[in-house]
Amino acid sequence: MKKIALVWAQLIFCSIVGFSQQEISINTKTSIVNWKGSMLFSFGGHHGTVNFKSGNIIKTNDKITGGNFTVDMSSIINTDGDYSEDLVNHLKNEDFFNVEKHPTATLVIDKVEYHKSGQLRMHANLTIKGITKPILFDAKLNSDNTKLTAKFKIDRTDWNIVYGAKGIVKVKDYAISDAIEFEVKLNLK
Repeated sequence: MKKIALVWAQLIFCSIVGFSQQEISINTKTSIVNWKGSMLFSFGGHHGTVNFKSGNIIKTNDKITGGNFTVDMSSIINTDGDYSEDLVNHLKNEDFFNVEKHPTATLVIDKVEYHKSGQLRMHANLTIKGITKPILFDAKLNSDNTKLTAKFKIDRTDWNIVYGAKGIVKVKDYAISDAIEFEVKLNLK
């Protein structure tokens, strides 16, 4: 009986040691989300940033296997200068992100596939305005594992952001593209 107990103890110890998991916080002051929205039938559009409130990467056996990120929607700004204050107020109201009711957006990475040269395929769930949808995007980890970057687009109507959407607006000059582009830069602490 003692031998069986000793074997089980060794198996449990080996599985704990062999399955090393750690959380690495992002630097919320230097990490950023860049966004871009465009007009559907013209060359117009706007771009800006929004800041992280918190975030961490989960590593298992020295490979990224997940992550949790929270974005402070009240930090959204417009960086192209056109109609900046009015635009930001409009983005924060019910027509777009309804920041008063939904002050944060979250991204939870639940699966990561590794490819060559630091290329990663991320499977995640994105929550905006209380609506959670799966997304898939590619990311790149730099050679010293201190920076992770990703570019992706979402269809904003999937998160009930329908102001000026092509199916809603009749006048083509005022239709806003349903796509929002994101470029995310994460600096790991």
